[in-house]
Amino acid sequence: MSDSAFKVLEILQRTDAPVSGETISSELGVTRSAVWKNIKELCQMGYDIQSSQKEGYKLLYSSTKLLPYEIQKNLETRVIGSSLRYFDHTPSTNSMGKQLCAEGDPGRFHGTVIIAEEQTGGVGRMGRAWISPAGGIWITIILKPHVPVDHIFMITMAGSLAVARAIRKEFGLGALIKWPNDILIGKKKIGGLLLEMAAEADTVHYCLLGIGIDVNNPVKDFAADLQRDITSISVEVGHEVDRASFLARILKEFENRYLLVESGEYETITQEWKSLSATLENHVQIRTLKNSFEGEAIDIDEFGALIVRKDNGKLERVVAGDCYQQ
Repeated sequence: MSDSAFKVLEILQRTDAPVSGETISSELGVTRSAVWKNIKELCQMGYDIQSSQKEGYKLLYSSTKLLPYEIQKNLETRVIGSSLRYFDHTPSTNSMGKQLCAEGDPGRFHGTVIIAEEQTGGVGRMGRAWISPAGGIWITIILKPHVPVDHIFMITMAGSLAVARAIRKEFGLGALIKWPNDILIGKKKIGGLLLEMAAEADTVHYCLLGIGIDVNNPVKDFAADLQRDITSISVEVGHEVDRASFLARILKEFENRYLLVESGEYETITQEWKSLSATLENHVQIRTLKNSFEGEAIDIDEFGALIVRKDNGKLERVVAGDCYQQ
């Protein structure tokens, strides 16, 4: 959205009464024709604006899109979300993040959030396709972390906590975390995270934290074989919700915990994660690239690895793999 349209929108949002084109043009020092073009641009972005030759313009409804302007109205962070990049469609927000970081010093983009209304080529763990239709939250946070490589999974844990806490605070739903990166409501998945990084030896050049959440998505819009196991915020609360406000809450919750990770407060993150775990104290089946086994998930260590007491009594430390709960 152009800066001039943004300024027109600010004027319309000050009052519930109509505002004449003459008043807007006078305040902004532009022609009434320019005001009309800005109004058209706002309408194209999803704002419902009533137009009357006699009374002027009146904002009836704000856009339901995840526009940076709508997010920034509610954003209470210092770094995370300081720059917001918005796309109607993109193959993958993580791939967009990689492109940005390839342009030069990734540190310049630390805290940048890439937002897509819809992803056409989203990717989850193990390279699986991630269905990302309009109505959800599909973002990537670019980070230049000062975190040891062996503790980098703490960033995923911080992200999982941020999403679960935001859901609980915003909607009163009992969101839990399934190791390693799924967010559940009851036994149904509502979101997930994917952390990718560029590193060599002990140096992390950058991380990309991808977050996907089904928000205003009817379950029927997903593939038939997925519908039994997934849900969305709107399905759970019975109505569509304000995605921009919700995303601002997630970014705030994440920044709070990311700062703890960078300060080395790993135990704090681990203990909170345990308090919201849907995995611990459950019988699980673990599948890794090398083997599969069953047992009881009994703990998570300071590096984010899952500790499983196998059915034969031996302890297994799982760094990466799929976890199926029974």
